[in-house]
Amino acid sequence: MDELMKTVREYVVREYIEEGDDREVTDTTPLISGGIVDSFSMVSLKRFLERKYQIQIPDAQATPEAFDSVTKIAELVRRFKPDA
Repeated sequence: MDELMKTVREYVVREYIEEGDDREVTDTTPLISGGIVDSFSMVSLKRFLERKYQIQIPDAQATPEAFDSVTKIAELVRRFKPDA
């Protein structure tokens, strides 16, 4: 299993899925368009990724589209940290 995608998925589930919410988060689950991650949550997710992977994601790149699935988030992180 891809370690980066696993880390992102676990963070999303831990931080944004409420107790008792039985929605499953997969690599392709729509996070923003599906209502799991909102704009405020996206900022904290971006900060988490920047700290964890010691990268800087420019605000222009941190779009709702780029944060709409675990797969897309992993692609974004890999753009700034190719060895992630």
